[in-house]
Amino acid sequence: MGFESDYESFMRNHAHERDGERLRRLMDGHGHAERTFLERVWWPSVGSFDWLHPEYEVSDFKDGYRYLDFAYIRFPYRIGIEIDGYGPHLRDVSRTHFADQLMRQNHLVIDGWRVIRFS
Repeated sequence: MGFESDYESFMRNHAHERDGERLRRLMDGHGHAERTFLERVWWPSVGSFDWLHPEYEVSDFKDGYRYLDFAYIRFPYRIGIEIDGYGPHLRDVSRTHFADQLMRQNHLVIDGWRVIRFS
C-alpha cells in the first residue's frame, strides 16, 4: 500500500467511528496543512497511520472539549501534534486567544501529553 490509499482508508475509518461535533471537526478541521504534514513528514518517517488519530478530542480545564490536530497514542506515549499556520495561529489572533492557546498547551502537558508543533 502507498500513502494515497492508506490516507483514504485512515480518514474513512476515523469518519466512520464519529458523529456530531467529532465528525464535523474531522471534516472541517482536517485540511490542506494537516494532509501535507501527513504526506511530507509523518508518512516518510513512520510509514503507517497506526495509533494516530486526527482531530482528537480532549477534555479541557474549563469542562469543555478541545481538539488536537493529531494524537499519537501508544502506551506509554500520548503525543499531541499541532499544525499551526502563521495567519490563524499568530498574526490574526487576539491577545485573549493567544493566551488561551498557551494555557491549553500547558494543561495538555500537565495532563501528561507531550506536544509537538509544526508551522
